[in-house]
Amino acid sequence: MRPSPRLQFLRPYTWKPACPPNPAYLRFFHLARQQELEQANALKYPRLRHHGPSMRIPDFRGKYAAIEQGAVADEEVTLHGRVESVRRAGSKLIFLDLRGEFEHVQGVCNFGKLVDGTTIGGLKELARLLNRGDIISVKGRATRTPTGELTIQATHLPELLTPSLVPLPTKLIDESRTQHRHLDMLVNRRTTDIMRLRSYLVKYLRDFLHARDFLEFQTPILAGDAGGASARPFTVSAKTVSRDVSLRIAPELWLKRLVVGGVDRVFELGPAFRNEGIDQTHNPEFTICEFYHAYANLADLISLTEDLIRGAAAHCQSLIVTKLTSLPPIDLPAFERPFQQAEFIPTLQQSLGFTLPDLTSPAALETLLSLLKEHNIPLDLDPTAPPTLPHLLDHLAAAYIEPLSARAPLFITHHPVCMSPLAKSFTCPRTGQAVSARTELFMAGRELANMYEEENDPAAQRRKFVEQVAAKTAATTEQELEGPAVIDESYVHALASGLPPTGGWGCGVERLVMLFAGTRRIGDCLSFGNLRNVVGLSAAGPGSAATSGAGAAASVGKGGQGLELEQEHGNEKEKGSGSSSSSAGVQ
Repeated sequence: MRPSPRLQFLRPYTWKPACPPNPAYLRFFHLARQQELEQANALKYPRLRHHGPSMRIPDFRGKYAAIEQGAVADEEVTLHGRVESVRRAGSKLIFLDLRGEFEHVQGVCNFGKLVDGTTIGGLKELARLLNRGDIISVKGRATRTPTGELTIQATHLPELLTPSLVPLPTKLIDESRTQHRHLDMLVNRRTTDIMRLRSYLVKYLRDFLHARDFLEFQTPILAGDAGGASARPFTVSAKTVSRDVSLRIAPELWLKRLVVGGVDRVFELGPAFRNEGIDQTHNPEFTICEFYHAYANLADLISLTEDLIRGAAAHCQSLIVTKLTSLPPIDLPAFERPFQQAEFIPTLQQSLGFTLPDLTSPAALETLLSLLKEHNIPLDLDPTAPPTLPHLLDHLAAAYIEPLSARAPLFITHHPVCMSPLAKSFTCPRTGQAVSARTELFMAGRELANMYEEENDPAAQRRKFVEQVAAKTAATTEQELEGPAVIDESYVHALASGLPPTGGWGCGVERLVMLFAGTRRIGDCLSFGNLRNVVGLSAAGPGSAATSGAGAAASVGKGGQGLELEQEHGNEKEKGSGSSSSSAGVQ
C-alpha cells in the first residue's frame, strides 16, 4: 500500500484550541498507517535485541564530543530514540534526527556504508515507511560531518521498534497541552524542562536535608482525622476499619511524634490533599516538604531557609544554563542574604494608619471591622460568608504586606496567635499583642515556606485545640467549616512524653518549581495538570479517541470496510467527548 498523498501532506501540523484535532481524522490516519505497515510486514513491535553495546544518546554525545570532522570511531554502538525528522537525499542517503532522554543526535544511513547486506530496495522501503514519532534502533559508528554535526553513521539498516500510528504534532497550545500531555512533552521543550526542573529540585531538597543529618520518614496518608493544618480534608470509606478515614492535609503531627520518639532531625517529602478550590497557585493534590529540627528556634529556621533557597536558586540557574535552556534565567542577586523581614502587626498598622485592637479579645473581629470602615479601607470579601478573625487578618496581609516581596524574598514574622494554633506564642514587646514565634517566606507575592517554633506544652496545645474547635463549631457557613472540628487527644498525650524545643518548617514543592521555572500556573508543574485536567482524562473512558481508534483498528477488514466502521465509532466518540469534557467539578 503506497502512502496516501493526503497523509503525506497532513503529517506535520499544530493542534490549536480553535481547531482541535478531529478524532475521525486521527483514527483515519491511525488505520491507514497501520495498514501501510502491515502490508510492508513492518508492524511487528519486536522484542529489544542489543546488536553490540547499547548507549544512551546523552552518553554518546559526551563520549564523542571531541571527535574531529571526517573522523569515524572504531567502536560500533547502538542508539535508541524517537525520530524527530526524516530527510531523504536521493535513493541512497537518509538523514535522521533522533531524540532520547531529552537530547538529540543526527543519524546518517548511507547505502555505501551499510555492511549488513541491505539492498537498495530495503533502504528505499525504510525511507518510505519511517515517520516522525517512530521509535527506532540505529547501529553504527560516531563521526562528525563536514558541517560539524555529531552523527551516528549507520552500519546496519535501522530497525523500527515502535511505530507512531497517529501523527506527531509540531506544537500543542492551550487546552490541547493538558488533554494530550504525553504529546505536549514531546513537542514543547518548555513543558519537559519544567518537569525536569521539578525532579532536580526534589533531589536538591533531599540532598540538602540529608547533608544536615536529617532522616526521611514516611508517615500515614490515611488516618481517622486529618490534622496539622487548617483545611477541609478528603474523606474516603475504609472497609477494614469500618469507618470513614481522611487523607492527610499535612504530615505535621505525625512527624512531631517522631521527634518525641527521639528522631531529632526528621523530614518527609510526599503528597498532601486539601479538599478546596483550584486556581493558578492551588491544587487539591500537591507535594509538601516538611522538616522538624529539635533545639532549633525561629532564627535558626530563618538562617537554614536562606541557605536552602539561595542554594536552590543557584542550583536551578546552573541547570537552566546547561540543560533546561528553554526556561528563563533566575535573578540570583535577588536571593542575596539576608532576606528582608517585616513584623506582621507593626507593618500592618503602618499601612492601615491605625493601631489594631487586642486581637485576643472576644470582640476583636467586630472592633477591627469597625476600624476598617471608619478609615474607609475597602474589603473585597464574600458578603455571603462573614469572615473569621484569622481570615480577615490573612486578607489584610495579602493586600498590605505580601506585595513587599515583589522583587526579593520577604519573611513575614510574628503572626497573631489566632493564626497559628500549633506555634509557641509570646507577648510582642513593641505592640503588647500576643503573637506566635512564626514566619512565612514570600517571593513575588506567593508564599513559599511556613515555619515556627512548635508548641510543646501539652496543656497549652490542648487549650489551643479547644479554641480552634470552638471557632469552627460556631461557624455557620461552608467556607468557615474548613477543617476537622476535633481535638487530637492522641497528639496531646504524645506531647506529655516531652517534645523538646523544636522548629518546624513546611514548603509546597510546586511553589518552588513555579518560582524557579518562571511559570505562574501550578498546573504547569504537575505531570498531568491540575485535578480538573486529571478528572477530564480519566473520565474519557471507552469513548475516547485513543480507545475507540484502537478498538476499531482491531476489527479493520479489507476493501475499505474498516474505514467505514471507524467512522461510525468516530460519531459515537464525539458525543462521548462532549459529555466527558464538561466534568470539571472537583468539590
